[in-house]
Amino acid sequence: MRDHDDIPTIIIEKDSGSGLGAFIFGALVGAGVALLLAPQSGEETQAELKRRAEELRSSAEDRLRAASEQLETRLDQARAGVNDRVERVRHAVDAGREAARDARHELEHKLETSKRAYRAGVDAARATVAAESDGDEDGDS
Repeated sequence: MRDHDDIPTIIIEKDSGSGLGAFIFGALVGAGVALLLAPQSGEETQAELKRRAEELRSSAEDRLRAASEQLETRLDQARAGVNDRVERVRHAVDAGREAARDARHELEHKLETSKRAYRAGVDAARATVAAESDGDEDGDS
């Protein structure tokens, strides 16, 4: 067996939560030291900060404008694509309606032709039956 002296010991310490206070204190000290050691006067530093803020604002506006233009271009392309698809569907529907109309007319024509042929066959059969029955009457008498 191992001795208790051979087992490594790990100690975990928990801070009481003063990290935020330490951070703020460090930031204030760092800002004070930066102002003391800055090679420029306060007015020059303010002017430089204003200039950089203006550059940053201008850059942000340019990027926003470019993004807006790109978005508008993509929206226009999407609209054009949708309109093109709608037109193709509209033409397909119109072509389908016309084909259905033509098929209906063709079926109606074939039906009418079949009816005429049927009537002609019925009339011919009646005439044949009538002729045969007239012949039977003539031959029986």
